[in-house]
Amino acid sequence: MKILVIEDDPTLREILRQSLEKERYVVETASCYQEALDKSEIYQYDCLLLDIMLPDGNGLDLLARLKNDGLQEKIIIISARDSLDDKVLGLNTGADDYLPKPFHLAELSARVRSVTRRGHEGGKNMIERGNIRVYPDSYRVSVNDAEVELNRKEYDILHYFMLRPNRLLGKSLLAEAVWGDHVDQVDNFDFIYTQIKNLRGKLRRAGATPEIKAVYGLGYKFVSP
Repeated sequence: MKILVIEDDPTLREILRQSLEKERYVVETASCYQEALDKSEIYQYDCLLLDIMLPDGNGLDLLARLKNDGLQEKIIIISARDSLDDKVLGLNTGADDYLPKPFHLAELSARVRSVTRRGHEGGKNMIERGNIRVYPDSYRVSVNDAEVELNRKEYDILHYFMLRPNRLLGKSLLAEAVWGDHVDQVDNFDFIYTQIKNLRGKLRRAGATPEIKAVYGLGYKFVSP
């Protein structure tokens, strides 16, 4: 899962980034309204953590603009403004949750898992395609009920494919989703090829029925029976 943290306080922003990365999320950050708008228009995220009070604008105005632009990502407002009016306005504008500051990091992590789970697989704790099962809460993968050992990036790639079956995914999109926005700086995506090659081999040896198929010159497609 890829998260954008929109928070102007540099200390809290870094704490949130480190905490979420320990939970194995890909985390990007924005310190102001304009940076958040720019990133959300260029990159795709699974969840946005949005502070209301930003130095160059109001987070609720940003929320309204993103929703008007058709943004589908889940949004959790994190704010020191804990009034009922702010909560109601935020939720009515399109936020999926509202977490007042200060909060425990464990609660934030639980809220992120909850809203992203609601967005996929009808809220289930498990994703199933063919005979492959992925358990996002524990980062486990099984084929025919036998556990398959994957490294972190192999798991992240498989998880991304499992949520988007039968869709053509380009190498740049995969790299951005799994490695973060800094992939803009790389010269090529050979590292994607290597990880997918290893993942395909492990799934094939485990007897997986879905396949990751290469579409020459375009990318990859996760084909599930």
